[in-house]
Amino acid sequence: MTYVAADDRYDRMPYRRTGRSGLKLPALSLGLWQNFGGDRPLETQRAILRRAFDLGVTHFDLANNYGPPYGSAEENFGTILAKDFAPYRDELLISTKAGWDMWPGPYGEFGSRKYLLASLDQSLQRMGVDYVDIFYSHRPDPETPLEETMGALHSAVQQGKALYVGISSYSPERTRRAAEILRELGTPLLIHQPSYSMLNRWIENGLLDTLDEAGSGAIVFSPLAQGLLTSKYLGGVPEGSRAAQGGSSLSNDMLTEENLQRVRALNAVAERRGQSLAQLAIAWALRDPRVTSALVGASSVGQLEDNVAALDRLDFTAEELAEIDEHAQDAGIDLWRGESAHG
Repeated sequence: MTYVAADDRYDRMPYRRTGRSGLKLPALSLGLWQNFGGDRPLETQRAILRRAFDLGVTHFDLANNYGPPYGSAEENFGTILAKDFAPYRDELLISTKAGWDMWPGPYGEFGSRKYLLASLDQSLQRMGVDYVDIFYSHRPDPETPLEETMGALHSAVQQGKALYVGISSYSPERTRRAAEILRELGTPLLIHQPSYSMLNRWIENGLLDTLDEAGSGAIVFSPLAQGLLTSKYLGGVPEGSRAAQGGSSLSNDMLTEENLQRVRALNAVAERRGQSLAQLAIAWALRDPRVTSALVGASSVGQLEDNVAALDRLDFTAEELAEIDEHAQDAGIDLWRGESAHG
């Protein structure tokens, strides 16, 4: 059946300006990090993407190595884009990234000009598009000169293969330098994609201020702390869960009793607000106007709808924020801490 987007798709979703740019992002963006690879049914992916767009989610975020296997998320997205979203391409924001390992050898990861531009060409081919809206340096490279990495992003724009550029998991100082280099080249730093949640608050220590000064936006990923900030672990680690079996980005050593106590306390706040814990976590991540969008994943249409419902209650009282601060503390779950530590 031919897909026709919902007529009311823009009625519910708030859109926020990205820094001082002309671009607005939906408050909630859909990430294809997990659940969109070759190991998941294409029709399930298709249903999630269709429903997302019908709910006003215009931004789909990918990377070259999303899968499994690597590249399959972009391939699947390209298939669905051709089938369903081709008439709506100009209503969509499509982003991709390069920086993590993608192919063997010395040219298959990090931040060299050779790797970044080759990866972008491959991503465009997999998705069947002429350009992406945002192209990211997915992680800092401590060995490649920052001028080379930022120069490659600038070239992507000059070549018409990206409209905007971004970075991910860069420290405040490296972000400041990256923004300066890009400004001199004439391609502003549009956005930074950092990890951020109630249990991983590192961006509050300088990064948000740096982005505000640079006129750049922030799109935060893992606002649900790899699933810890959901109802799944309120009673402990469920037997048979991916975390229990070691097949999750949330490992057992993160599921300490101290962390679970924090999660239960935050859940109590959510219940008083008439929200699920996940909805509270998303709303909280969006409380700062310098955060442009929260990036969430979804394994089903129902999960996507629950996440979008977080936008129905974005207001917080001072008392609620103070109570959340008592429990929203670093929980040692930032998988990308080593990347953002590069100066």
